[in-house]
Amino acid sequence: MVNLELYRVFYTVAKCGSLTRAADELFISQPAVSQAIKQLEGQLGTPLFNRTHRGMELSDRGGKQIFDIVARALAELDEAENKLKEINSTATGTIRISASDTIFSYVVIDKIAEYHEKFPDVKINLINCITTETLDLLKNNKCDIAFLNLPVDDKDINLTSVIMPLHDTFVANKNYAALAEDVQPLKSMHDYPLLMLDQNTVTRKAIINFSHSIGVHLHPEVECGSLELMIQLAKNGVGIACVPKEYVRRELNDDKTLFEIRTEPALPARSIGIAFPKNQPISYATKEFFKLFNKE
Repeated sequence: MVNLELYRVFYTVAKCGSLTRAADELFISQPAVSQAIKQLEGQLGTPLFNRTHRGMELSDRGGKQIFDIVARALAELDEAENKLKEINSTATGTIRISASDTIFSYVVIDKIAEYHEKFPDVKINLINCITTETLDLLKNNKCDIAFLNLPVDDKDINLTSVIMPLHDTFVANKNYAALAEDVQPLKSMHDYPLLMLDQNTVTRKAIINFSHSIGVHLHPEVECGSLELMIQLAKNGVGIACVPKEYVRRELNDDKTLFEIRTEPALPARSIGIAFPKNQPISYATKEFFKLFNKE
């Protein structure tokens, strides 16, 4: 097996022309340098240096035959090492971000703009899909960082942090304003046209699992694949939408185009989390994007 350290000692002695100066440059003792040269000469079966009063000179049939090759090899190894150091300390390449349309719109978009301004050389690949599809991307190493609607119980991903709480609630336009004047029994929502996300989404499953656990069965009249579409339908009086309150603050507080219908019991709080592929190295570019969501 090739011992690279022996060749590095050989190269340094040849460059310095002295065991003592080579020892100083390598930060090892002079006897250690001498021993390394003897060991390499023994492995190669030929003297590599002529010991003269001027110092160490490459031998014609040994050191001179391999010096240029060793110098090129060490230079290429140094280049490879420096390249890896650069990758791990510089934001370059491509970062693949996966999230739902809603999370991109309400949570991630400002950070993407901030990141792009800070690291303009990084290519950003946005992958729009629901949480269940994002989980498949993570498991197959097809995205570098993912934003998930929680809860998610999957040991094959690396869920690292929670970045935003979500409080599901019911909202509707002025046609249902009277319901907003008092707290309504959760089971009474079944008596109105409900708008809910598709049954394959984590959000819908969490709501249905909770309601079933207390004996309430909510059956939507309209299922939507887009939360934005569901909000627009609610604003147009199609029915009562079940949405995270954090996503309709403007409609509730500023525009007054929607009214919140509080229920007893209230739906349990959820959250948005950040996840990475399991057992995969995280690039410097991805780490820097992650840091934007963990500022104090």
